[in-house]
Amino acid sequence: MTSSSAHSRKALSKIACNRLQKELVEWQVNPPAGFKHKVTDNLQRWIIEVNGAPGTIYANETYQLQVDFPEHYPMEAPQVIFIPPAPLHPHIYSNGHICLDILYDSWSPAMTVSSICISILSMLSSATVKQRPTDNDRYVKNCRNGRSPKETRWWFHDDKTPICQIIVGVHGRTVNVITLLHVDDEVIECTANSCC
Repeated sequence: MTSSSAHSRKALSKIACNRLQKELVEWQVNPPAGFKHKVTDNLQRWIIEVNGAPGTIYANETYQLQVDFPEHYPMEAPQVIFIPPAPLHPHIYSNGHICLDILYDSWSPAMTVSSICISILSMLSSATVKQRPTDNDRYVKNCRNGRSPKETRWWFHDDKTPICQIIVGVHGRTVNVITLLHVDDEVIECTANSCC
């Protein structure tokens, strides 16, 4: 999230504040293995240190997650990104965006920051190769200027390669959309304009 969008963020609702305070206390009592919350005075943005699990290709590596909570958390999913440099992983883009269904369409208010962290560590631990998504360069190019990963329409069609649709601009009543598709292991970029 850019600094300008951080300033325009709405304050947390009372429900969100209460929930996050409860989660923070639970984290202090029972933190998920491999994670450390970096304490700040900002309840709306958490920085979490991620340590690669022993016995995986990320063992002894440390990364940072940035978790930004929306006004209506937990009814709305937080934005979760890796602060660059992001790990090399088939579902993690070089700008830190993560293609993981629970961060978007499969979000449930029953989930917590701890459960998100465990899912991310599981995703990292299951990787057998360190590589970027095949559409990394196109995706990052179209997500410049601090675009949120929550503005991407992700398709979670398999456990190998993310497919996404990026809304790159809204001009009047016309929406410009770029769709990245995989055809025979190649990324095909389809650009289309559609009316609202």
